[in-house]
Amino acid sequence: MISCDDAVSPVSDNERMILDIVRRSMPIGRSSIAPRTNLTQQSVHRLIEGLIERGYLRIGAPLKGMRGQPSPTIELAASSAYSVGISVNTDRVTLCLADFRCHPVETITLDRSPQDRQSTLAALGEALDTMMERHAIARSQLIGLGFAISGFFIEGGHAFNAPEPLRDWSLIDLRPCLKEAFGLPVWLDNNATTAAIGESLRGAGLWCSTFAYLSFNYGFGGGLILNGRPFHGFHGNAGELSGIYEPEEVERRPALQFLLRAVQAEGVDVETVEDLCQRFDPDWPGVEGWLERTMPLINRLVATLVAVIDPQAIVFGGQLPRALGEKMISRVRLPSLRPQRYGIGPPDARLVMAETEGDAAAIGAALMPLKMIYFL
Repeated sequence: MISCDDAVSPVSDNERMILDIVRRSMPIGRSSIAPRTNLTQQSVHRLIEGLIERGYLRIGAPLKGMRGQPSPTIELAASSAYSVGISVNTDRVTLCLADFRCHPVETITLDRSPQDRQSTLAALGEALDTMMERHAIARSQLIGLGFAISGFFIEGGHAFNAPEPLRDWSLIDLRPCLKEAFGLPVWLDNNATTAAIGESLRGAGLWCSTFAYLSFNYGFGGGLILNGRPFHGFHGNAGELSGIYEPEEVERRPALQFLLRAVQAEGVDVETVEDLCQRFDPDWPGVEGWLERTMPLINRLVATLVAVIDPQAIVFGGQLPRALGEKMISRVRLPSLRPQRYGIGPPDARLVMAETEGDAAAIGAALMPLKMIYFL
């Protein structure tokens, strides 16, 4: 992820720790916060008071069902800051506005192809203005823009190599044009990693600190969350999972473009990956054949992830229809099922469907500025 150079966190490291504890556990009793830190009760009290005074936290209703005098709860103040996320895919572009509680205020997909960069940015700017007016949010309340696109980083993380339909977004540093279009600090990442960030803040990350996120879209990639933080690798391309396959295996990898071709060849009337995902029927002709070709490559990937990063979970997400994802998970041959020395294998990762509802990449993009500035 490429962070911006002009965004400075207005909170200290200890204040970020307090905010993150509250984010994960709302509603949380005030007296329950200090035991989750390495700070004294007095220090935590002082930090909470300062965050309330500056509008980041607020006092909520006492918890019910507690013995003795119930402790007042502490909550994030949703309107204290907002951030914007944009996700550009080969066949759609999505805009998300998120509040300080990491909740999407609104997410919209533009009714246009994203191939032309300038006209798409203009349309996004107009859509954002309309969205903010609809929710009575002032421009001064926006803290930053997270931008995600299909593809991988090149040139030291300053440009993307995106799929052919997104040539106009490729091979250039996008930060200057995004700053010019929106007037905000900018963070960049690929769609799979922002989806993993969204899942870490709103889904599996609430119970799991280390997981691999599999992003099934027109293409196929992934994101890695290690100890609660996105892992990017040296060049920013950790999680480019399609890279483990040989050239002759490319059309058997689990990219939804190949499922689309398979069902179209059997006469199913679907035009795009988005259309396929919205209308997916597991009984369509072509689905079973695609699964038979693809599952051996999924099995190899799962075994590789378990061996290399030892994740607590592997999350099946992106645009993957739930019915298809559940079929895939049920057919995965976990490493522990292989013959093992003494009959005991290594612990398996949990295989789960993504818990983040909506466009995971756009939501994760919107949450990037909040995570990088305010949370852990």
